[in-house]
Amino acid sequence: MDTVLRKPGHNARLRESADAAHRHALDDTLALILAGGKGTRLGPLTHRRAKPAMPISGRYRLIDFTLSNCLNSGARQVGVLTQYRADSLAPHLEQTWGRVGDSGSAFAQALPPAGGDGERSGYRGTADAVYQNLRLIRARAPAQVLVLAGDHAYRMDYRAMLDEHRRRQSKVTVGCIRVPVDEARAFGVLQVDSEERIHEFAEKPSRPKPLPAHDDIALASMGIYIFDTAYLLDLLAEDAANPRSSRDFGRDIIPAAIRSGRVHAHSLRDPLNPARQGYWRDVGTVDAYRQANLDMAGDSPQLDPHADTWPIHSSVCAAAWQQADRRANRSIIPARCETHGAELYRCVLFTDVRVGPRSMLQNSVVLAGASIGSDCVISNAVIEEGCRIPPGTVIGADADADRRRFHVSPGGTVLVTPEMLEDGTSSIDVAADRRSWCPGSSTARHAPWVG
Repeated sequence: MDTVLRKPGHNARLRESADAAHRHALDDTLALILAGGKGTRLGPLTHRRAKPAMPISGRYRLIDFTLSNCLNSGARQVGVLTQYRADSLAPHLEQTWGRVGDSGSAFAQALPPAGGDGERSGYRGTADAVYQNLRLIRARAPAQVLVLAGDHAYRMDYRAMLDEHRRRQSKVTVGCIRVPVDEARAFGVLQVDSEERIHEFAEKPSRPKPLPAHDDIALASMGIYIFDTAYLLDLLAEDAANPRSSRDFGRDIIPAAIRSGRVHAHSLRDPLNPARQGYWRDVGTVDAYRQANLDMAGDSPQLDPHADTWPIHSSVCAAAWQQADRRANRSIIPARCETHGAELYRCVLFTDVRVGPRSMLQNSVVLAGASIGSDCVISNAVIEEGCRIPPGTVIGADADADRRRFHVSPGGTVLVTPEMLEDGTSSIDVAADRRSWCPGSSTARHAPWVG
């Protein structure tokens, strides 16, 4: 049974954004956000939470970016397809996104896999997740379906993409972005003609093909798709009947569409400055997670979630954030943190973090409730919720020493969790902090797709 999220009262900023976008609402478009991936490349960070539930930039959840884009673009029909660690995401959806606008209607609808009386025990891939919700699609009868990922940090006006889709009379439009060719192995790579029609698509190729006029640049899929609804239903039906399919949009659906229909690319533009390419990051690895947080810190962040135009919304820790120091030494330091006598440079702290005197932190992310003792030196690290770092600890100076105790990513980020510390204890009662961050605590009920 579909769960409609509810929220008592109204969030004023959400209502203002909903009203501002109403004139250009995507009334004929159903947005489906894929939010059930396991996020295995994030390692221990997703042992207790879904990847879209990852805290980011001091007060947000990762899914807030996609949901805010939907709201700011005027989307009114939004489904969130949940699976792995859904309990880590549901409270945030309910508290922040349950009700938007004066109508009191539901903005976001949670769509878990069918269970018990359903035909399947879980979503078997991104395409299967949408396929299992055909009943909802047919009931809403949208002209287009907008398929989104819930684990990317970016701003995007989906109206511009939809306008191009309709003007070109496309069957499918794929959101894309230019990336360095040596980074393109992590994405689907496109080749387009002079009219932006896609004629070639390779999912995570070992040797990405660059753009014809740019040897060092490739055109990468952002995992954002607009489908004409009838065409999508045909593609999903054919895919469901194919026993060799992996039930994945990038591996199966998009290549099939390119072979048989009109498929175009839409390049990401910054809604605040459409003349330039927008910021977008797939927060799929520990390195990408740390970098995305740092990208939002400083005087001129690459992505500022707090811009008055096209804001990113969240009610998480809003009271503490009102007095947050976001500019000190290019760091984000919420008001409810204790850092007296410590030196921080280019760091992102979450609520209730304590850093002892004479400690030095740089290029690091410290999640809610962590405690760092005095005289510590920490760099290039992600400190998980509830960690208690003993006084005098050095992290990030000796990679071999770090690997013996912690997780060191390919890019050199040191991930520290309470379980990795010698005593395995935490400085806070994480369960008591659920009202702010709601970390997941139960095992997955269904076999997740890997995100």
